[in-house]
Amino acid sequence: MVRQGVTTILLGQDGVSFAPVSSRSALEFVSRYFAAINGWHPGVDGAVSVGELLAGYDQKAAVNTAYLVPHGTVRYDVMGAAERAADRDELLAMRTRVERGLSEGAVGLSSGLEYVPGRYADAGELAELCALLQGLPYVTHMRGYGASAGVGMAEVIEIARRSGAKAHVSHYHGPADDLLPLAAKAREEGVDLTFDTYPYMRGSTILGMVVLPAWVPAADIDAAMDTLTTQGERIKREWSEIVWDRLTLAHAPGVEWAEGLTLPEAAERHGTGVEEFCRTLLIETRLEAGCVMARPDEGPEADRSVRTIMRDPGHLGGSDGIHLGGHPHPRAYGTFARYLARHVRDLADLTWEQAAVHLSAHPARRFRLGDRGLIRPGQIADLIVADPATLADQATYQNPRELATGIDDVLVAGVPVLADGRLTGATPGRALRAA
Repeated sequence: MVRQGVTTILLGQDGVSFAPVSSRSALEFVSRYFAAINGWHPGVDGAVSVGELLAGYDQKAAVNTAYLVPHGTVRYDVMGAAERAADRDELLAMRTRVERGLSEGAVGLSSGLEYVPGRYADAGELAELCALLQGLPYVTHMRGYGASAGVGMAEVIEIARRSGAKAHVSHYHGPADDLLPLAAKAREEGVDLTFDTYPYMRGSTILGMVVLPAWVPAADIDAAMDTLTTQGERIKREWSEIVWDRLTLAHAPGVEWAEGLTLPEAAERHGTGVEEFCRTLLIETRLEAGCVMARPDEGPEADRSVRTIMRDPGHLGGSDGIHLGGHPHPRAYGTFARYLARHVRDLADLTWEQAAVHLSAHPARRFRLGDRGLIRPGQIADLIVADPATLADQATYQNPRELATGIDDVLVAGVPVLADGRLTGATPGRALRAA
């Protein structure tokens, strides 16, 4: 992170993370379901509050951390794997958990509406919880990207209007010509709307979200395992439309030999058909497998769309970085160096001054991180020293863990954490609360 110039990370994205939970079963679910993204929560057997989670990061890392209350975690803690709307008592219980998380320092509320159990919530449920935010943002993985992005964006705007909350869309990649006018119109009508994107074409997530039919009960791991076993032929028939060679395995615990291979390549090495290999893989990893996804429209037009989006005044830089697995998406290691090297220095999509706003000042302001994000007297000295001539992202889809170059000195709260290209071992990073 620091070799890219990152001094603060935002956790709790996409509606699923470690807190708040009140039971061991809830903690096990959020750990297992998002294991390919977050890993497992270390060393806790039972309840975890937002305050306790933040305390676990405070001055124990080189970088600062901020946290979003994850809607899916809250919903599972109250309702388990229920595939239905919340009743009034359940909604009140969710409100109590969100209010407590915000009081303990969370900087917003996140949702993941293509993940479980978030996809079982409707706009009314989300709007009622967002009404508690008091100026903090609602951050969402929408209910639809790509061809469905317009539908997802319409729901985001509806939730923001009904709740009065500020809205922020995660990993927003367009299509720019369709979505930017929609976002601009919403802002003209009083909706406070921003979004982030990363400068790559491909995505990355848990494999189950990409391939499992909606009727598979993914929020109940044991039931999902039973379904994959007993309804395997039905599932494989429904997979007939999947373009398998667009999926590369990033994280496959117990099947590490397959990491870095496309699903057809791994299936051929395994000696089975790709559908049967995928079914077996999901069972063997208990849905913990993660993947990198190629887009069907990779090419100059998609690149133009992303470049257009990052120039929009509603844009913030973000990596959506996942560091787990033997072959993660290179965005975890290269996003911000790529912004500065390719999109500022080489292509002039942003000026250096604009990049400082999009990657630093605007995010700090949006999430109310206090005296950070600017260089001026009285600000906290989270600073990087960059060499424009040698800045480069080295991570690729083939070699995703290569460290960026051109940033050899980073200070967090005035304390050097990277000096002459070497980690100092200092851990001044704070768990940040909303100011």
